[in-house]
Amino acid sequence: MRTVNVGVIGVGAMGENHVRVYHKMEEANLVAVSDVSERALKKIEKKYGATGYTEYSELLENPEIEAVSICVPTTFHHAAVMEAIKHGKHILVEKPIAFTLEEAEEMIAAAKEAGVLLATGHVERFNPAVRKAKELIDDGVIGDIVTGFAKRVGPLPPRIKDVGVSIDLAIHDLDILNYLFEEEITQVYGTMNSILDDCDFEDHAEIMVNFDNESTGIIEVNWLTPYKRRELELTGTAGIISVDYIQQSIEVYGKFAQDIEIKHEEPLKSELTSFLNAVVTGSEPEITGEDGLKALKMVIAANRSSKEHKPISFDEL
Repeated sequence: MRTVNVGVIGVGAMGENHVRVYHKMEEANLVAVSDVSERALKKIEKKYGATGYTEYSELLENPEIEAVSICVPTTFHHAAVMEAIKHGKHILVEKPIAFTLEEAEEMIAAAKEAGVLLATGHVERFNPAVRKAKELIDDGVIGDIVTGFAKRVGPLPPRIKDVGVSIDLAIHDLDILNYLFEEEITQVYGTMNSILDDCDFEDHAEIMVNFDNESTGIIEVNWLTPYKRRELELTGTAGIISVDYIQQSIEVYGKFAQDIEIKHEEPLKSELTSFLNAVVTGSEPEITGEDGLKALKMVIAANRSSKEHKPISFDEL
């Protein structure tokens, strides 16, 4: 695969990870980064040798750059993506794809019209344990899926200021359940609230998703737990698959219990490799803008459900 010249817009915690991985990849040539913080730019310039811009429009005007990762706060996704599309760049935008459904739909339509790729950064899809779980499900190891229960909890991250726990954390598992179940969503029910004084949005949520084949996904997320836990348990008609996202491990319980051997890989590296491969080949990204829109739609349905105290039909949105 040929080398792709790339840029990163937003070099906070997640953006710096994109910079780090691109810098190591043979498939990428990290040309430039952008951030409103001059201190952050100086750090990146010194450590990785990329040119830094405080205005991302200057980065996008560089004709050498073919593709960009957009890692700015969620509320700025729409503006940054639309500007990148205007400059003809292929885009990987971190999850959630946008702050509103209208913004996401406009971004998707604009990318198609401009003929550029728009990928959504749902990195857990590239977790080796998730990929193995998908393989086992497709092979019928646990029969038909009946329920999926996801638990994603931990302390309040100081970097998150513009969204709540549902759009920051639950969206990961909503996307994963949609990916694993491969069924149309019928309705979403959510309960959520805020307890912490220093959080302006919901800090804990419980979400239930019903699928067309009558299977159910249940998600628990919070910023209240003093330890980090990322787990998924899938119950089928012939067994159970337990996934530990952090350990990248799987246990299968059927007629007999077994540990599944998994080759550990950094999910972000796999995600960026997949994105650049799509850029080079002109193929559809593994996780499209439409996938990002669907995950966002589930979160918005859960938030609306919590406010209205009733399940929300997915086709109402």
